[in-house]
Amino acid sequence: MTDDPRTLVSTDWLAARLRDPDIRVIDASWHMPATGRDGRAEYDAAHIPGAWFFDIDAISDPQSDLPHMAPPPEAFADAMRAAGIGDGQQVVIYDDAAGRSATRAWWTFRLMGKTDVAVLDGGLAKWRAEGRAVDDRAPAPRERQFTARHQPALVRDVTQVATASKLGQAQIVDARSPERFRGEAAEPRAGLRSGHIPGSRNLPFARIYNDDGTMRPVPDLRAAFKEAGVDLDRPVITTCGSGVSAASLALALERIGHRDWSLYDGSWSEWGSFPDLRIATGDA
Repeated sequence: MTDDPRTLVSTDWLAARLRDPDIRVIDASWHMPATGRDGRAEYDAAHIPGAWFFDIDAISDPQSDLPHMAPPPEAFADAMRAAGIGDGQQVVIYDDAAGRSATRAWWTFRLMGKTDVAVLDGGLAKWRAEGRAVDDRAPAPRERQFTARHQPALVRDVTQVATASKLGQAQIVDARSPERFRGEAAEPRAGLRSGHIPGSRNLPFARIYNDDGTMRPVPDLRAAFKEAGVDLDRPVITTCGSGVSAASLALALERIGHRDWSLYDGSWSEWGSFPDLRIATGDA
């Protein structure tokens, strides 16, 4: 793969720069409750040296009842300053999670205007498989200035997505499994209807990764979107269950040079909870 400090970097790239004071490493592991896994506890036990833990649920909008909605820019900036993450630093984010939650943290940074941020290809699993060092020591950060510059073009709300669904102004691409997309499998969150946003396409996020958790090459990513019926000359809105795996599709679009994308933050947790919003089932 080609290392790109704005999207995706290899374990070799990070290992060569791990002692650089302007490289900040973040563990953004997040797991669905049903897995029984605790991202923070696993981080406390073993993480890449110097990594800080990014809690996706805690660094979110406290006013929203929806899971881990993007925080207000001021709150995000405060959290980053306290963590010693700031302007002029290169951020590298990894996870050890089936849902590739590092991409959600990547999207959040991009939403706040920070572009020198990348996901570690293959995450902690690849790092450890290569015999690289881990430790259990939490960093002692020194506060650093973080300037948030909110990028509203990278996020969509339910009204904007409903308009796109009705008028076809943008393509909606759903990262959930085919069974959930078709409405054949129950949603993991209670109280949600099954199905998908009318007019949306299905590209399960797992299809953009190799078996070892690394992202597929750029030509394969383009092919995956095209096979899902996505026109890469038109705007794309990514969605999923709660806005986590949708960020994998956003990262993939950025990797292939498709800049006209946004993420539906509420995703199916929001759409599936409103009985007055239309849903579709099957492949249509």
